[in-house]
Amino acid sequence: MYQRQSLPSFSQPPLAPASGVTRLRPVARKAPGLHLIGDLHHCVCDARLMTDAAYLEAFCRKAVERAGLTTVGSLFHSFGDGEGVTGVVVLAESHLSLHTWPEDGYVTLDVYVCSYTTDNRANAESLFARVMQAFAPADPHLHRVERA
Repeated sequence: MYQRQSLPSFSQPPLAPASGVTRLRPVARKAPGLHLIGDLHHCVCDARLMTDAAYLEAFCRKAVERAGLTTVGSLFHSFGDGEGVTGVVVLAESHLSLHTWPEDGYVTLDVYVCSYTTDNRANAESLFARVMQAFAPADPHLHRVERA
């Protein structure tokens, strides 16, 4: 027979460690990262980048390769003929993701890389610039986040 256990509420203080258990102190991460985020407005580009999932995936995978990063997989989805695309390229270093709205000429672009054994910041910047340039936004809103 199973007995139902009550779970602690989020408003309760955390449970004390059992006797003999040592609490570990947080350790500084050894994998700093760079997260580049873009809201790309008024894009004037090859329409296939906005609406053709296979074309956009091939373009992104090639851009990853040219930036010196490592693709481990990808998934791109079209929302229908002439409609937008959402996609992600999973990198050994982290990811590239984007979403397109051709009816608005709008794209969201996200590149995140870790620098666990190698500083990948320049590679991330190269990838981001290459993809953004292809969409040719008239009004890009860009954010740079250094992650610890």
